[in-house]
Amino acid sequence: MTTTTDLGSTIRAWRDRLAPSAAGLPARHGRRTSGLRREELAELAGVSVDYVVRLEQGRATTPSAQVVAALARALQLSTAERDHLFRLASLAPPTSGRVSEHVSPGVHRLLSRLGEAAVAVFAADWQLVWWNRGWAALLGDPSAVPVPVRNFARCVFPVAADGAAVAQWPVVVQDQAHTEAAVASDLRRATGRFPDDPRLAALVASLLAGNERFAELWAAGTVSAHREDRKVVHHPAVGPVAVDCDTLTDGEADLKIVVMTAAPGTEDESRFRLALVAGVQDAVAPAPAR
Repeated sequence: MTTTTDLGSTIRAWRDRLAPSAAGLPARHGRRTSGLRREELAELAGVSVDYVVRLEQGRATTPSAQVVAALARALQLSTAERDHLFRLASLAPPTSGRVSEHVSPGVHRLLSRLGEAAVAVFAADWQLVWWNRGWAALLGDPSAVPVPVRNFARCVFPVAADGAAVAQWPVVVQDQAHTEAAVASDLRRATGRFPDDPRLAALVASLLAGNERFAELWAAGTVSAHREDRKVVHHPAVGPVAVDCDTLTDGEADLKIVVMTAAPGTEDESRFRLALVAGVQDAVAPAPAR
């Protein structure tokens, strides 16, 4: 059996075993399969349906590392399975010195049970890699933003003509200076954990050259993590929504799980719920396109 056939049949087998509900997809009547359809995998991974078909049939033989990582994330593979998929594609698995975008099955399971909270997952360099419908409804669907500029650090420290955005609507941070210091020191911590990652190195170099505030904070040498914040989202349909923003970290890959919630029993909670109703009903979390 060739590597190409192994790759296609493995992707197909893993697609067949993943229930749509586990992937955060809405239940649909009349399904003939318990697993994901090709169209659903393509949407979750941010690739075309035709490309998924060609991969499974062995007609596409050289997927990029970015595509393989996106498929692994969409299929909710374990680290061992992700590494196996990389090898089947004749690629070296990600090393510990590189920033990972892999969301483990356990983290996926946790995220799917957070109810109506607005949730997103960022890599160690603050690159947005996953979000739920609540996030898309509250902040706008990030799939409209080009993948390279879905980076929170670039939003905090804008560089001319960068166009970075992880929110479609205006967001006001309660303590901007605290947020800036926290994100800068968190990026410094990331460079210690992932010294060989070219994307992280390029991000830091770009911010140092293009943003004076970042350069000032970087020179201070502080190392810490960004844990919590309070923001006001100016939603176009429901008005301003004040939310608490808490960040949890997955220790193995240093993924950042950002959860936004409104205080119970407040007008902000009511507006938050209205935003969920008015927001994107079928938004899913596409991964970087090939």
